[in-house]
Amino acid sequence: MSINIHDFNVQAGSSPPLDGRFFLSDVAAPTCQGVNMRLEQLEYLAAVVQHGSLRRASEHLHISQPALSEGVGKLERELGVTLLDRHRSGARINRSGRELLAHMTEVLEAVDRLRAAAGDQNGVTRTVRVGTVNTGTSSVVAPAVLAFQRGRRSTTVEVVDLTHPGVVDGVLEGSLDLGLVNLLSGDELPAELEATVLVRGVPVVVVPPDHPWASQESVTVDELREERFVAMRPGYVMHRFAQRLFGGRPPATTYRTDGSGMGKLLVADRMGVTVLPDYSVVDDPLSRAGLLVHRPLADDRTEITLALVQRRAQRVPESVRELRHALVRRGQAYRERVPARSGS
Repeated sequence: MSINIHDFNVQAGSSPPLDGRFFLSDVAAPTCQGVNMRLEQLEYLAAVVQHGSLRRASEHLHISQPALSEGVGKLERELGVTLLDRHRSGARINRSGRELLAHMTEVLEAVDRLRAAAGDQNGVTRTVRVGTVNTGTSSVVAPAVLAFQRGRRSTTVEVVDLTHPGVVDGVLEGSLDLGLVNLLSGDELPAELEATVLVRGVPVVVVPPDHPWASQESVTVDELREERFVAMRPGYVMHRFAQRLFGGRPPATTYRTDGSGMGKLLVADRMGVTVLPDYSVVDDPLSRAGLLVHRPLADDRTEITLALVQRRAQRVPESVRELRHALVRRGQAYRERVPARSGS
C-alpha cells in the first residue's frame, strides 16, 4: 500500500474532506481563504529554521538554493505574511513565523504518522534539535534520548553543543526545540522561556585517580590556586563560577576549553584539574573507567541546576513533547538514584 501526500489546502473554518486533503484551519486569516500550498513548502521552512540559512537548508534537503528560496517565498505570499528575516549571515524566523511554525510542524508530524500507519517506508524523517552546554550528558541526556527513540524510526534527535547564550538564543529563535543549561542561584532566563529543573547538583573538583587530592575528603580554593587549572571559556556558567570562586587570584596556569566534555578529557590526560557540576561527572564513561574521580569543594555551599528550557507556547509538536517528557523522567530517576551530595 502506498500513500502519496503532496497537496493540501488552507481554508478557514473548513472540515477535512473525504479526498485526503489536509486543512490548516488553525492559521485561518482572510488572506488564507482558498489558498493552495504544497507540503514541501512547510518542510522547506522547517529546514531553514533548523539549519539557520537557506544555503545549509538546501544542502540538507538536496535541492538548489534558488528552488528553496522560491518555495519559502511562495509560502509567504500565499499566507500573506513574512516568515523569515533574511540577512547576509543567514535567515532567521521572525515572530510571525514562530507563531505559525508550531501549526506547520503539527501538520508534518500528522503526515508522518499517517505514512507510518500505512506502512510507507519513505516517510519524511522529523528532526528534534536539542541544544546543550555539554553537561549531564551521560547521566540525563543520552539515556533520555535512547528511551525516546525506541520504536520511533521516523524521528531523529540532533544534540548540539553550544554555549549558554547559544542555547538560549537558539530556543528563542526556534532553531532549537529544547535546551539544556546550567544555572547558578539568582540566574534569570528570558520571560519568553519556560524552565524545568531536571537535576540539582554541586560543584566538585575533578582530578585523575592518582592525584594526591583523590585521597582527600575535600579540596580547598587555596589548593586549587596552586594547581594547573582547566577552565571553561566565557559563555559557560562554570566560567562565571570559577571567576567567583577565585576572585582576583586565579591559578597561575590556566587552560581554557569549550564544554565539560573536553575539560574532562584534559583532566584524564593529566593536563590539570577542573571544577564541574557533580551531575556532569557521575556516570561519565571516564569516571566509570576509573580515569576520573571527584571531590567536594571545602566550605562551598553553591548549588548548580541543570534546567530544561523551551519556548512558552500553546502548541508543542508531539515529538518535542515526548522528548521533553523523557528528559524529565530521566532527571527524576537520577535524583532518586543519586541524592544531593557534596562529592564522592
